[in-house]
Parts: sequence; structure tokens; C-alpha cells
Amino acid sequence: MTGRNAMIARTAAVLWLIGILFLPLSVNAENLYKLKPGADGDLCLTCHEAFKQKMKLRNVHAPIADGQCSECHNPHASNHGDLLYTEPERICLECHDDLLPDNTTSIHEVVAEGRCADCHDPHSSKNRNLLLATGEELCFECHGEIEKAVKEAGVVHEPAEDGCFDCHDPHASEDAPSLLTNSEPDLCLDCHDASDPGFSEGHLGYPVTSASCSICHDPHGSNQSALLKDNVHSPVAKRMCGQCHQGDPSSGTIPHAVGSYEMCRECHRKTVDDALQSANIHWPVLDKDGCLMCHDPHASDQPQLLSEPMLDLCGNCHSSVIARQQQSKTKHEPVLEGKCSACHSPHGSDHPYLFKEAKEMEVCAECHEYQRHSTHPIGEEVKDPRNANVTLDCSSCHRAHGTKYEHMFPFATTTFLCIQCHTDMRR
Repeated sequence: MTGRNAMIARTAAVLWLIGILFLPLSVNAENLYKLKPGADGDLCLTCHEAFKQKMKLRNVHAPIADGQCSECHNPHASNHGDLLYTEPERICLECHDDLLPDNTTSIHEVVAEGRCADCHDPHSSKNRNLLLATGEELCFECHGEIEKAVKEAGVVHEPAEDGCFDCHDPHASEDAPSLLTNSEPDLCLDCHDASDPGFSEGHLGYPVTSASCSICHDPHGSNQSALLKDNVHSPVAKRMCGQCHQGDPSSGTIPHAVGSYEMCRECHRKTVDDALQSANIHWPVLDKDGCLMCHDPHASDQPQLLSEPMLDLCGNCHSSVIARQQQSKTKHEPVLEGKCSACHSPHGSDHPYLFKEAKEMEVCAECHEYQRHSTHPIGEEVKDPRNANVTLDCSSCHRAHGTKYEHMFPFATTTFLCIQCHTDMRR
């Protein structure tokens, strides 16, 4: 056999093998398992009698209704749970391959992980689309914070009361984040008529149809009028947009506010001056965007107009610190709860690491009575045996952001920790 003929033969063999490997994905189930007529479906029900009741529900999955259990299950044996003939994350897409757009901007986590059964019953359901519960009730099982916003808000956005699917696609979105069916502001303008004089008057004539509505408004619910987020910047609340946006709003574009901390300093002089006079200044303060690196200038659902929860906000730059805490066996409460400012000053400090107190032990003492914690001597009078230039304090034995060991120790056991200094006790 020539080299060319041998290559053709090997290629044909490989293609044949691939065809065999993927046979379960393309061959009719009845032919695949060589079942006798009527052996699929009715025969299964002789043992799985509970499914007779499930088949009486309003919505029955098409393969079940057609008596084709082997469309999804191998009747003999399987490497997958429930005798599924392939991986659960693949099996649904064999028929439902049109659920996901070719290019997605956002995708539902359960979809990305192939966990269709978290939302759908694969056999039957009393709810449409085989959902385990009605739409919003099902969504709220994971998105409790949204449920709270909708049910406890004084002012609720009408679509949020009607259900999640007016605005969100439950599987994926091709054009928008957060599974939105369309990007802002186009999604909002489907219901809100921008040509209405009241719309323009409510926004003081600014051309907000080119802006993102959720900058100021909470799309689910709020305790403020006009669905403004719970914490509104004073100039916005007082309808004094011109205090920050210099220029004529009728120009067709929103005049840009001055960047850096200079604009904010007009009202928040003490906060800005204290930061600038600190020995250690948090670098975002001096960035070209200044205060806007961390704060929203219009409205926020976070305190102090933070643009997102503090743990997420700080984690944007300090991701390694957050990751360390997440992996830590013992969680440090301030970090776990996203209260970074309990120990650190977010704008500037005269102390190392932007600590709020001069000494680390004073920071820890805000929560921990370290004098009762241990009889081990610590403090300015106690030199660290490993380095005569430093003294023993809390971080000599603990790491404030966590470690993979108990009690935030840097070593696996107290023995290993202690013999770092007590070298005469090493064995």
C-alpha cells in the first residue's frame, strides 16, 4: 500500500470511529437500542408507575408524550445519572439548539453550566415551558435581593410586578448585559414615550434618550418617587443638574461634568482636603476620574453613593485580596461582609495600608479585646525574634484577609507557627 493510500485508509478509519463515538447523538433511539415495537414508553411505565400521574399534567415534554423515553435515557446502562445517554449539559441542546444566540453578551449561569433541570422539569409540569414554578417565583428562588426590592419597595416598576420576562430573557441575551432583551435606553423606551412633553420636563430638557436609565432609576422598585434609587445625590434630588453639568441641555448632548476631584470639592471640601493632606492618598482620588472611580454622581442603591457593593467595588482593584478571603478557612467578618472601611480609610490616611488608626493593634482592638485573646506578649516593647526592626502585633500570627488555614494562621498548625520564633523548640 502506498503512503498516500495508507493515509486515506487511516483517515477513513478515524472518521468511522468518530461516527461510532457520536452515534447516540444522531441515530434514532428506537434503532439504536433495537427495541421491540411498544417496548419504549408503555413498557417503562410498568415499573415507573409514578410517571402515569406526571403524564396527566397540563404540559408534558414531547418525548414523554410520544412514549419515547429512550430519546433521553439509555435503557441498559449509563455513565451518567438517571441513565441519561449523554452528559446532562448536552442532552437538552440536542433538540433545543435554538435557545442560545450565536453570540451572547450575557448568559444565564444555569444555562452556561447546563443545569436546565434547575428551572425545568424534563418530564412534565403544570406550568408553561415545563417550569418548576411560575416565572417570577422561580427566579426569586435564586434572586432573593430582587424579590425584596419588588415586594418591599414603596414604588414598584409595573413590569417587575407582572414578571421578569418582560425585560429579561431567561437563557441569554445577544445584545445586552443582565439578560436584558434589549439594551438601555431602547428597552425602556418601548414603554416610555420620549416625545411626551412630560418626559422631557421630568428630565429638565436633558437628552436622556442617549443615556442609561438605570444610572438614576431602579428598574425593579424604590422608595423614592419616579423609581429613583434609594440614595440620591443632593443636586439630582433638588433638580439642580446644572450644578455639575455645565452647558445648554438643548444642544442635543448631555454636557459633561468636570472630571477628577475638583467638581466634588465644591461641596465636599473637607472630605477632599483631608484626603489630599494625608500622607497616604488612595490613588483613585487622584485619578482623572477622581471620585467617580468609586461613587455614582446621580443615585445609587448603596450607601455613600457607591457605584456597587463595597466588596465588589474594592475587589475591582484588589481581586487577590478578595480571592484570598473566599478561599480562607476562617472568614474575617469585615471582609466577608464587605466592610473594608471598618479598617481602612477609603480616601486617605496618615497610616500604613490606609489604616484608620496609627497602630495595627488599635485597628484590631475596635472589635477584638486582644488583651484577653492570648497571654502571649505583644506590643511596642516586644521585638520580633525574626526581625529586630519590627515588634510583635496581631499580624505576626494572623493574616487579616485570610489564609487557607484555621484562625487565619499563615501555617497549617500552631506548632509550625510557634517554632518560627521559638527555634529551640524545633524537632
